[in-house]
Amino acid sequence: MSAQSTGSPSGEPFDAVDVIRTKRDRHELSDAQIDWVVDAYTRGVVADEQMSALAMAILLNGMTHRETARWTAAMIASGERLDFSGLRGANGHPRPTADKHSTGGVGDKITLPLAPLVAAFGVAVPQLSGRGLGHTGGTLDKLESIPGWRAALSNEEMLSQLGDIGAVICAAGSGLAPADKKLYALRDVTGTVEAIPLIASSIMSKKIAEGTGSLVLDVKVGSGAFMKDEAQARELAETMVALGKDAGVNTVALLTNMATPLGLTVGNAIEVEETLEVLAGGGPEDVVELTVRLAEEMLACAGVHDADPAQALKDGRAMDVWRRMIAAQGGDPDASMPRAKESEVVYAAADGVLVELDALKIGVAAWRLGAGRARKEDPVQAGAGVRLHAKPGAFVRAGEPLMTLLTDTPERFGRAREAVQDAAVIAPAGSRPAQRLVIDRIA
Repeated sequence: MSAQSTGSPSGEPFDAVDVIRTKRDRHELSDAQIDWVVDAYTRGVVADEQMSALAMAILLNGMTHRETARWTAAMIASGERLDFSGLRGANGHPRPTADKHSTGGVGDKITLPLAPLVAAFGVAVPQLSGRGLGHTGGTLDKLESIPGWRAALSNEEMLSQLGDIGAVICAAGSGLAPADKKLYALRDVTGTVEAIPLIASSIMSKKIAEGTGSLVLDVKVGSGAFMKDEAQARELAETMVALGKDAGVNTVALLTNMATPLGLTVGNAIEVEETLEVLAGGGPEDVVELTVRLAEEMLACAGVHDADPAQALKDGRAMDVWRRMIAAQGGDPDASMPRAKESEVVYAAADGVLVELDALKIGVAAWRLGAGRARKEDPVQAGAGVRLHAKPGAFVRAGEPLMTLLTDTPERFGRAREAVQDAAVIAPAGSRPAQRLVIDRIA
């Protein structure tokens, strides 16, 4: 049973301290308590220190599925909802919508080739993305390295581009789930980021408010991921899939490996360059594999079957959509990408098989070189990052280049070198066991 509220002298239906005590004492919050506390926090009636206490109680004592679903609904209700149900293409035919969300990784540029690839099959992809913080890169930071490209679009511009081109990657408007924006910042400074009900409701409130008809979640596991532990990642994926289905969004999740960086580039401009290789029918095998697999899931969710995404990468259809998508947002698809002014090579220390390349350490190095930010207001360097010359499984010789560090500010090299000092593990003989990129599918 829930603890009963004693009311509030301010005229509010509940008192924040009563709500905190309910969860502190391991009781379930009622629907009315959840609706009120999310709304009251958004309005400023519940103070930061009170919401901090409640977030810690949720971290320690968890939430039932009903509580998490209601919390998500309350966050959605704090702002506007987009509606793509009447979306039509240039030919007048209805366009189903599909979206993808990744929990963040190192070298994870998959959104860039994926959105135009799925759009090439007539499915609209409203990809509202964010900027990087810490060692994981942000999709908007990568795209902003393209001269002229802009992230901020009005709802009308976004709808027009979705109907005409079928793909848009842009910043989420401030009107979507404003409660989440406020709570996310609070969790970041109170040690409550790891609470699975709060992670799930944060992601899903924004994705459901976006109005997409179907959603594919890429939940990363491993050193370079937010979730290091597979059991926790699975719990998060299952929670988010259930929340999506409850809200009428066709939702599936893939658990994917983030022990090693994706592709051969970690940075902003260099990841765009790698994206162009993929869209031209080439690129690293792991980036192509995950792009195609996620495209297949998105198309199936949107009701498009018998599609061949791999062929659409090879024959240029996805590249055509990419060029139109970039140009529609002011970018020059033919522009040369920014280059870092300085570079430094890290060499292999011994002969042998590269058996491990730690994603977290590579991500931290790229961040220290200027590719990421420590605070949300920090600038990023477009050309900074790490270019890899070998991936696990490759045979390397002592003195061969393992990676190249890139930055405009050479004083950053020292701390970046420290980060990657033990990132590569080279075994004298034998081979590295095959690691599956896609660990599991959850539906």
